Amino acid sequence: MMSSVRKRKNLTTSSRGKSVTHSGKEDGPNGAEVSDSNPYPLWLGAASTVAGLAVMAYCGYYHSWLMYTFHENNLWFSNIKEVEREISFRTEAGLYYSYYKQVVHAPSLSQGIHDLMNDQLTEYPDTINILERMNVYQEVILAALYKILPAQLLGIPMFFYIKSVFALHGVLVASLFVMTWLLSHSWMAGALAALFYSFNRLDTTRVSYTIPLRESFALPFVWIQLAALTYYFRPSAHGWRKNLSVAVIGLATFVFCLFWQFNQFIMLLQAFALFGLWILDVLPETKIQTVFASQVGSLLGVCILQFCNKMILGSLVLSFIPATLLLMVYRGRSRQSSHWLQEGCKVVMYSVLALALMVVINTVIKLVLQVESDEHIFKFLQNKFSGEEVRDFDSLLYLCLAIFGFLTMDVYERLTKGFVLPFYAIAHLSLLVVLLVDVITQWRSYTSSVKVETTEKESDNENSTQTAKKEAPVKKSYLIMLKTRPELLFHTVQCVFFGALAMTTLRMKYLWTPYMCVFGAVIVGDPQLWNWILFLVKSNKRSMVTACRHASLAVVLAALVVTALPQISKDLEDLREFWDPDTVDLMEWIKRNTAPMASFTGSMQLMAAIKLCTGRPVNNHPHYEDKDLRRKTKQLYQVYGRRTPQDVHAILMALSANYIILEDSICLAPPRNNCRTPDIIDLDNGVIPDGSEPKPGLQRSTVPRFCDEVRHQKNNYAKYFKEVFINKTFRIYQVL
Repeated sequence: MMSSVRKRKNLTTSSRGKSVTHSGKEDGPNGAEVSDSNPYPLWLGAASTVAGLAVMAYCGYYHSWLMYTFHENNLWFSNIKEVEREISFRTEAGLYYSYYKQVVHAPSLSQGIHDLMNDQLTEYPDTINILERMNVYQEVILAALYKILPAQLLGIPMFFYIKSVFALHGVLVASLFVMTWLLSHSWMAGALAALFYSFNRLDTTRVSYTIPLRESFALPFVWIQLAALTYYFRPSAHGWRKNLSVAVIGLATFVFCLFWQFNQFIMLLQAFALFGLWILDVLPETKIQTVFASQVGSLLGVCILQFCNKMILGSLVLSFIPATLLLMVYRGRSRQSSHWLQEGCKVVMYSVLALALMVVINTVIKLVLQVESDEHIFKFLQNKFSGEEVRDFDSLLYLCLAIFGFLTMDVYERLTKGFVLPFYAIAHLSLLVVLLVDVITQWRSYTSSVKVETTEKESDNENSTQTAKKEAPVKKSYLIMLKTRPELLFHTVQCVFFGALAMTTLRMKYLWTPYMCVFGAVIVGDPQLWNWILFLVKSNKRSMVTACRHASLAVVLAALVVTALPQISKDLEDLREFWDPDTVDLMEWIKRNTAPMASFTGSMQLMAAIKLCTGRPVNNHPHYEDKDLRRKTKQLYQVYGRRTPQDVHAILMALSANYIILEDSICLAPPRNNCRTPDIIDLDNGVIPDGSEPKPGLQRSTVPRFCDEVRHQKNNYAKYFKEVFINKTFRIYQVL
């Protein structure tokens, strides 16, 4: 078993004078340490640790194999053509993979990187630095490895890429395993968390069908960081293990920030959690400052690697951390005792001050640096929660996507059937209650604690001993969690923020559901919980606690496997094949019949595939984190609005588009609560969408919808646009 803080023994009448040190060992009446003797032979503990590491490795491998197999079975990926494999990388996933392909096929690694830094294919005719605008260093790293390592070991470049991602997710599961092991002191609980994660795959991960997305690379490093924080926040952490955990925290934080453009928001939630634990006196200031330093250092390091990306400098987390540090200096390390209600008011006051300072600092930074790239995110949040009718193009693009909506009930239903939600709910709610009670108890005991410490230092006579005995029960409640298991309380608070994010944004559930797996497993095998349960029945011997918690873990593991494995086996037998002949036909026609530098425009999702499969320049793409690109995309999407051919032609000529690709699945989509692309364009243009009632600020338009009218090639259209390709799904028009 892994080393852990010793569980505090139950206080009896004869032992009430003992105090508990931060190392978890008891002191006798004269200050002598009581040894934490292990009743089991040393070799047995070592064997258990080796067994746990072996099970951890197997769980990681099993999950990686499972995701790879589901991906293969769903697409028959190894058997389809290369162009079909590329088309299977939908939307922005295809865009990211195109940069890996570009560097792999470059004459040299340096030439590939140079081409990324001077890219004219992604936002034609503009030349942009891809390394500055997007988080694609993972593609550069994998391409470099592919070029350096022996080709016979790596196989086809695409398979090296996808297997690397699946291997990373094996590491993710191993991290969840380790984190659960550290929290519960049992590798069986780690195995339960890993199986919870794998068997509830529909809600814990989407890597099997969105391989190149940024989260597929980044999320494993979040859980590596959180596993390292679990050890670092232990009161007993010391020596080289503590230093190693700090190094892992720093490295994992940096890699996570480097790999995902949403890094600032995840780091902000973590900073909120750390602030809460600081203001509640759960974690030492020095440890929180160390984590803050790793966050700031990582974000600034990424900023440098992204050629001083101003969006990072204008992030809220880089304003919130300085605000918190200022409050730490103001508050100081010493505190005065006060009523528990006053302590609660102080928490509220400091929280409001921190948020206010964050807003002030962030506003100043954005004004000085003129940061505008992330304004669409805050506009989206404002429109989402305002309850008002939204007509803004950028906001509607997000609001009309289900993945940016609220968490749906079917997620809770599946997680309940998968066993994880009931265990998680009990665990998290119980821990929140314990945290609340212990914090209030701590606030009420500040004065008493000071009295105890002063009395013990000044006198060693019988009266001072009696005082310590009298005050010890007051300290007992909060010391159990606040002083011996702060790492568990950190995850309790961090999970609240991840849960709130997931409930408001479906796409972010993959940050919350892994925590469900961890907490669901911890509550089954937690020794402190079982010690309390058996104490109620007067049978809390250490051997009995160990036997009961491992028996319960074995029962839940067996029940989970018996329930979930048949469905997993059935899903593995479901063999499918990728089939999209119209898109394949489109890509092959473009490669055969257009010039290498002929530029294309169309829907953002399709343009990513065009760039990847044909290598042709595109005018727009789905990576939406740049203000100028958002403005350009709104102009190009006028092809789906009610605009004259002269208007559309002028826009396309100004943006140097040689061809437009129109999709009837977009142009003729059935009404959907004003969420069709044509409806979004109409609302932004001040036009009443098809089938909608008149509303203030909107007017009827007599101009035909361009995407539908151009198909007839009437004279006023044919002189600007020539139809050069058509199949059941796509139409290509050359801009004359």
